[in-house]
Amino acid sequence: MRHLLYLVLLLLSASCVLNNGKSVSEVDLLDYVDPFIGTGFHGHTFPGPVLPNGMLQLSPDTRLNGWDASSGYHYNDSTIFGFSHTHLSGTGIGDMGDILLLPFTGESKEKPVASFSKAEEQAKVGYYAVKFNNYEVSAELAATNRVGMHRYQFGVQEKKRLLVDLGHILQRTWGHDNVYNELEIINNKTIRGVKHTSGWAHDHQVYFYAEFSHPFRIDEVIVDTTPSTEAYIYRGKNVYAYFSFPELPEKEALQIKVSISPVDTQGARKNMQFELPGWDFEAVQRDAENTWRKALRKIKVSSDDPKRLTIFYTALYHSMIAPMMYQDTDGRYKGMDKNIHQATAKMTNYTVYSLWDTFRALHPLMTIIDEPKTVSWVNNLLLKYQQGGFLPMWPLSSNYTSTMVGYPAVANIADALTKDIPGIDKQLALEASVNSASYKPQLIASTENPRKKGLMPLYNKYVNEDKHIPADKIVKSVSFGLEMAYYDWCIAQIAQLNHNDSLTNYFQERAKNYTRYFDTITGFMRGKNADGTWVIPFNPNYASHEASHYVEGNAWQWTWFVPHDIKGFLELYQSKEAFTQKLDTLFSTSSSIEGEDASADITGLIGQYAHGNEPSHHIAFLYTYAGQPWKTQKLIDQILNDFYSTRPDGIIGNEDCGQMSAWYVLNAMGFYQVAPGNPVYTIGRPLFDKVEIPLSSGKVFTIITENNSAENKYVQDVFLNGNRHSGLFFTHADIKKGSTLKIIMGNTPNLFSAKIATGNS
Repeated sequence: MRHLLYLVLLLLSASCVLNNGKSVSEVDLLDYVDPFIGTGFHGHTFPGPVLPNGMLQLSPDTRLNGWDASSGYHYNDSTIFGFSHTHLSGTGIGDMGDILLLPFTGESKEKPVASFSKAEEQAKVGYYAVKFNNYEVSAELAATNRVGMHRYQFGVQEKKRLLVDLGHILQRTWGHDNVYNELEIINNKTIRGVKHTSGWAHDHQVYFYAEFSHPFRIDEVIVDTTPSTEAYIYRGKNVYAYFSFPELPEKEALQIKVSISPVDTQGARKNMQFELPGWDFEAVQRDAENTWRKALRKIKVSSDDPKRLTIFYTALYHSMIAPMMYQDTDGRYKGMDKNIHQATAKMTNYTVYSLWDTFRALHPLMTIIDEPKTVSWVNNLLLKYQQGGFLPMWPLSSNYTSTMVGYPAVANIADALTKDIPGIDKQLALEASVNSASYKPQLIASTENPRKKGLMPLYNKYVNEDKHIPADKIVKSVSFGLEMAYYDWCIAQIAQLNHNDSLTNYFQERAKNYTRYFDTITGFMRGKNADGTWVIPFNPNYASHEASHYVEGNAWQWTWFVPHDIKGFLELYQSKEAFTQKLDTLFSTSSSIEGEDASADITGLIGQYAHGNEPSHHIAFLYTYAGQPWKTQKLIDQILNDFYSTRPDGIIGNEDCGQMSAWYVLNAMGFYQVAPGNPVYTIGRPLFDKVEIPLSSGKVFTIITENNSAENKYVQDVFLNGNRHSGLFFTHADIKKGSTLKIIMGNTPNLFSAKIATGNS
């Protein structure tokens, strides 16, 4: 009883500490990060160790093919093919899964596959561990930025073995395949080699260097299904090897270090020498934990709800995985021109920019909590333009992939520039952006990368000819038409900052192209034929993943993508009443999605609103612009509480390199930016009583929410720096000043002033 009473008092004390307003920075934030969140349903995250924006992601591969194998891991699986060193976080397309290791015991006539139970699996920040069911093996993983560290404990009486599989690949059935493997035995404790693949990344090389804590014996090397008789170097399309460790003492763990490089094996070796010269597994784990502690302290929130803290800090964790650094410790990296370059002292090369997703919330979040990284990323996108000839849409491992819609890099650039973040070449930014919006097919005529051709698509041709994109000539016409109108508005902002009036006016006019797709009779954005007639029949519930007028959605979800000109968009409906009635129907109509090939991305439905995919992410805030902010607040409360949880299925759609999580982070703090490029934030429904954001300048932006509870979801009043605020909008300049925003909540809707703040919306 004494122990029980002590535990109760301890828990009460902890609760009181949080209720008294102490920041969670005074406890261990890592306790509130669960890497398994998002590994179920269609979240597509991975649970293995990674550092913030690290080049290496060491994680188990449990699934090889299909949409839910995009990260190589799914929580529902109970088999492990091995541990590979590169992974994508939350994408809808798979790639990577490079350099796989699997420890096992005994003999195996076929390539071994381990089985495990969830009770024997553990993941936390900077660490992953699992015990196999079918082999006497316990495995632990840790990582630095470029080096993965493995620690394997084998059963005492078992033959200790290891599979090293360079031919292992994710999404082979989606066209990802090996081009070339090379494995070289340096000595009985060291190997190196390269894996060259072609898939989503058309031309991708991963060089590696590996050291073992104990000598190995080569049992067998298989080259393209045939046992090889070579002695030291093995080359082929699919190479894998079996090692054993007869000299490993009983009860002593085998440790392996594997470093990777995008340049060469010498770079991989240098990366290991620089980042992990020793063998202290606990030190690697401890350093990773300390790195993440520092990163997570960029936002300090107070709450007495541990589940809410776990959702929040796991979301912040997921928002810091990509983009991923992509250069060696000596500064060498492979550019978009496929040449090897030397980074300057002040730059870092990155890859994995999921720009169509992340321009909406992740990159705006980083402009607040990490200005230096924002500058680094924008400058890196401009560098990719200089080296490759184009701003990328979705760069992956020094490859243009041309994935998704339009030229979203301009949104990142415009957002950073309009927020007056220094260190970016405005003139170069304008040049690169205009290039993306032009139609110059000669620039891609000689390219050997078929995906690069997508950077100069026919959509650009029609827009540059001052025409709508004809639905009877080209698919996805409405989505491209709407998004390109927004991107053109972003270019207008960049041109304005360059004092280029002619380009400003030109792209401001192009930004109105969204009106070409609006049907005043139905109130939807619709496909229009080349002759100007609407495509019939028309069904707003219909979706086809690759063959309709809309990308990963339907007319219900895409009609609202006019974030840059909400006033003009609203006027298309003739009145605010008609506009809000249409919005009401969006959220209340049947959630039925029609079409045999409807996109699986359409998840997290409220009516036809689909929170599981990015085109819907700003829609709830349109109510505030239309003068009914309480509807925004109620919907944001519902989305935050219903579509995010602490379970493995706690992300309602593809995580998409941090976008889904960044949306949560911003909205849980109480605000959202509807149109990146317009540095104005809309107040929604804050979850936390207090939020503190330490800024790069040394100032602190603070949000205090009073009368906050599950019932009190409606904003009653707002104060900025002690003065009553006139609306539900504030600017990035307010954040940079280190302001204090106080929000008063209540349980009844309040006709709060919805006056639009300064800006282009």
